[in-house]
Amino acid sequence: MTNMNQDKQATYAAIDAWIDEHFDEEVKFLQAMVQVPTDTPPGNNAPHAERTADLIKDFGFEAEKHVVPEADVKAYGMESITNLIVRRPYGDGGKTIALNAHGDVVPPGEGWTKDPYGAEIEDGKLYGRAAAVSKSDFASFTFAVRALEAVAKPSKGAVELHYTYDEEFGGLMGPGWLLEKGLTKPDLMIAAGFSYEVVTAHNGCLQMEITVQGKMAHAAVPHTGVDALQATAVLLTALYGENVKYKQVTSQVPGIKHPYLNVGRIDGGTNTNVVPGKVMLKIDRRMIPEENPVEVEASIRAVIAKAIEDFNTQGGYTGEDAVRVDIKRLLLANAMTPLAGNKPLVDAIQTHGKEVFGEMPPSVGTPLYTDVRLYVERGIPGVIYGAGPRTVLESHAKRSDERLVLEDLRRATKVVARSLVDLTA
Repeated sequence: MTNMNQDKQATYAAIDAWIDEHFDEEVKFLQAMVQVPTDTPPGNNAPHAERTADLIKDFGFEAEKHVVPEADVKAYGMESITNLIVRRPYGDGGKTIALNAHGDVVPPGEGWTKDPYGAEIEDGKLYGRAAAVSKSDFASFTFAVRALEAVAKPSKGAVELHYTYDEEFGGLMGPGWLLEKGLTKPDLMIAAGFSYEVVTAHNGCLQMEITVQGKMAHAAVPHTGVDALQATAVLLTALYGENVKYKQVTSQVPGIKHPYLNVGRIDGGTNTNVVPGKVMLKIDRRMIPEENPVEVEASIRAVIAKAIEDFNTQGGYTGEDAVRVDIKRLLLANAMTPLAGNKPLVDAIQTHGKEVFGEMPPSVGTPLYTDVRLYVERGIPGVIYGAGPRTVLESHAKRSDERLVLEDLRRATKVVARSLVDLTA
């Protein structure tokens, strides 16, 4: 037993050394990933997949290119998706472990002091959109597998790299599409995350588009119209009022607090001298794992209906003058709840996280929603772990000047590679 432990420790040390020796190469690879834009929307992500496939050829990795049909992508609201699978079989027996990172990102937005696609390095940090979420794990997962094969040379099981391009829209055309088509069915999976936590549960998310229909009129004779924006103001008050109630609905999952509703976008009106006839808003409702998505959606629809009914009643609007509302569900992402089979993943990552970082990464939930749920829903145990800081806030994910501390990239790569040694043993 002692000799076996010594052999394992020697393997882990050799893994660490290999990653250190190749770290400059890993950073350049990440820079190349960041420098190809994948703003979603519009979602023209096939060029990034092609670039990724070309780059990993130099590592001896052959990527299967799974092109989602153009008609399906366009109907979905994106422009192009090519998902990649890299299969690395090692021998009979053992488990297949998938490592999934998504390449699609939200547009950079305003306020950047660096080029969002420059991948500049300053003070040990790499700046750029998706530097932390989740192109960093294109690098950490790829180089973890390279280290595994160079040092441990596993003789059984397999590893798959899943590079997908639909997390921002919900994952149904990314991992969801690969799983639905039967193109992959791993035994365990790790998805992109941050280095200081092993995430085993996450919130669900319901996104809806609400269109408030009034009657447009000239501003000089406003009584001839019905102001859709005034109706929307009543609706917004009702929706935001729900957040007060949600604070009383607490989750038992560490890391997750309570539900929350956010109004992320509002469009409407025609001109400054026109009574608005139509206003559209998009809402995002985060659901804790204990909530029932069907009940949540029904509750929101009831709140909307009552707010519009109250507006019509108070304004005396009836018949053709009554404000109408159309509701369209944009996304329903179920919460992720832990599967019992994820224990080997949690144990391995926590063990090596403690050794590499000097502190045990806790097993927690997160208020985000991710692609992992799509694997878990099909009975594939999964966790979230990868290169990144302690919090989303610290990473500036989805904000200006997103950045990744390169030392976190180095250490996360070691943790993942070491864990793969255990999982393929």
